Amino acid sequence: MSSSFAVLPSARTGFVNPSRRRSLLPSRVHEQRGRCHLGRRSFTFRGIVASGVAMAGSSLMTEPVKGADRLPFKPEGYNYWTWRGHKIHYVVQGEGFPVVLIHGFGASAYHWRYNIPELAKSYKVYAVDLLGFGWSEKALVEYDAMIWKDQVADFLKEIVKEPAVLVGNSLGGFTALVTAGGLPEQVAGVVLLNSAGQFGDSSAKAKKSEESVLQKVVVKPLKEIFQRIFLGFLFWQAKQPARIKSVLNSVYINSSNVDDYLVDSITMPAADPNAGEVYYRLMSRFMMNQTRYTLDSILSKLSCPLLLIWGDLDPWVGPTKAIRIKEFYPNTSLVNLQAGHCPHDEVPELVNKALLDWLPSIAPKTSLPEL
Repeated sequence: MSSSFAVLPSARTGFVNPSRRRSLLPSRVHEQRGRCHLGRRSFTFRGIVASGVAMAGSSLMTEPVKGADRLPFKPEGYNYWTWRGHKIHYVVQGEGFPVVLIHGFGASAYHWRYNIPELAKSYKVYAVDLLGFGWSEKALVEYDAMIWKDQVADFLKEIVKEPAVLVGNSLGGFTALVTAGGLPEQVAGVVLLNSAGQFGDSSAKAKKSEESVLQKVVVKPLKEIFQRIFLGFLFWQAKQPARIKSVLNSVYINSSNVDDYLVDSITMPAADPNAGEVYYRLMSRFMMNQTRYTLDSILSKLSCPLLLIWGDLDPWVGPTKAIRIKEFYPNTSLVNLQAGHCPHDEVPELVNKALLDWLPSIAPKTSLPEL
């Protein structure tokens, strides 16, 4: 897993038993067709503290999954695009109908290292680093879910230049949904892998209005000082190799990909001069303030087919969410896997199969000639 994660101790109580083994086959597949609809809750990951600056090293130097092609690691990155004055990194391979891969919080395009080569045999595959992550600029801007929605929307318009399928893990899944809802003519389908985002809490607005005066008069003046001290400590903690390895072992049910190279790929990005400030902004102004971005409002705007590929053993985003999404948005197919939070990296062979089975229903594949 190429994400820069640390977890608060309290979050460990929700972790699954790491001794459970993965199955080599999907648990079950469900399909339905229908109309849009949905619900809402806070977007904050429970107990997650992410560094907000993704990899500069990579686990790509480790042994690949047996029999799988792997994206070559390039310390300098692949391609760059200037968006709103900021440098954005992306990878592109293959020809045919476009598929755009969007990483999760703390990760990068290289988290798709076992997916890009396989999908590129039939499709034109893009993997983009969101602003503040990976090889993209660690910009000192106000981070909000809409900034990544705008980035991906402009990426589709300026780089992809034709309708595409969006595939996202965790935060990337939420970004894919938001983008698709606002740009139906450019998004032919959406795939979510253990996506972030929550259903709404009907009492949230009332509670907020009751507390708003107290927050403005008493809490707000002290909030930033406290947050900077607290998040500064968490940022330091998130960089510690032992802490990172412990969290990775909890999130990857099969931890065979958790090695020193992976740990190094998470600790290295903190060397960026803006890393600490980006972390602070992501955590204080984005991760902790997500009640207005809910699956209710987002899915009510969706009009394209949706595929859920879900790691059922995810300690952070369990299968209950996938079931609820499918209930509220009938035009959904669901593939359950015995994997953790990042199934595309933990069981890439199963995720690739699920994608390649579903994508032809959206657009014909284009096979590249054998060399």
